[in-house]
Amino acid sequence: MAGLVAAARARELGAEPVVYEKGSRAGGSMLLSSGFAWRYRTAEIFQEQCPGGDPVLQHLILEHFDDALDWLESLGVELLTRDTGNPLTIGARFDPRQLVGMLGLDVRLGETTELPTILATGGFPARLAREKQLLLRANPWSEGDGLDLAVGRGAATAGDLEEFYGRAMPAVEELAEEDFVRLSQLYGRHATVTSFDGSERFEGEATWSEIDLAQQIARWPGGRAWYTIEREALDARVRERTVREMVEEARAAGAEVREEDGRTSVLVRAAVTQTLGGLRVDERARVLREGGDPVERLYAAGVDIGGISTGGWSSGLATALVFGVVAAESALS
Repeated sequence: MAGLVAAARARELGAEPVVYEKGSRAGGSMLLSSGFAWRYRTAEIFQEQCPGGDPVLQHLILEHFDDALDWLESLGVELLTRDTGNPLTIGARFDPRQLVGMLGLDVRLGETTELPTILATGGFPARLAREKQLLLRANPWSEGDGLDLAVGRGAATAGDLEEFYGRAMPAVEELAEEDFVRLSQLYGRHATVTSFDGSERFEGEATWSEIDLAQQIARWPGGRAWYTIEREALDARVRERTVREMVEEARAAGAEVREEDGRTSVLVRAAVTQTLGGLRVDERARVLREGGDPVERLYAAGVDIGGISTGGWSSGLATALVFGVVAAESALS
């Protein structure tokens, strides 16, 4: 999304951009998402939810996100709803395929370049999932090419490079892209969560996003855990689904499901969607060196940027939208 947005804004400014797409289609991991882009309502909430994040970059998202959504709509991207259903956030949902149809111009599929102006490679979830032996819940091409290229030119990193946004998914060997949203097991707050071998238990209350659960499961042996739900919790609703419906989706996908003493236990596995650490940038989306000087003619957008969501999670699509616009404007100024 970040690359498509940056190219669209650059065209408006009179440039003739080319998007180099390593994969076989445009849209990256955005195409596999539910299409919700959002921001926290206030700077205070943003810092509370992502306490290690850079306040300057967080403020940039808060300041520019609403206008960027309006701009996206002006390009013909249909906003299906402007309600996130979360009292902490403001945002909108779009159809990812329709967005690609509107913005996916001048894309060279299966190509890369050694001389990019704007890096928008989607972070390194594929590499991280492989290294940690977790499931991948993102496109398979985001291996960290942008990170490696920038670091090779002297760029600094920001945030924790092992921190990620992910989901607990049915414990299967591989996920199909069309199942990334449907098979998400989003009822950890209604469950007792224990490691696969039963030696450890998640203590406390999971956050609203349940990102802390996914990261904890990733630290347990095999990246697996049991979600155990009492019978009376099976009819609890999480967004548009009940816990029972999600359990049945996991069962149908091939995950182990046990019924015992009025409890249902589902074997889940942590899956990586988005890396949260990445390149250090400033408010102009310029990639920075360790000392704070910008790397010459190099910008970053989307989740190639690190240090925004540290200690929590914020919308990767919002980061793609805002910094895609900012990177294009900075590169052409």
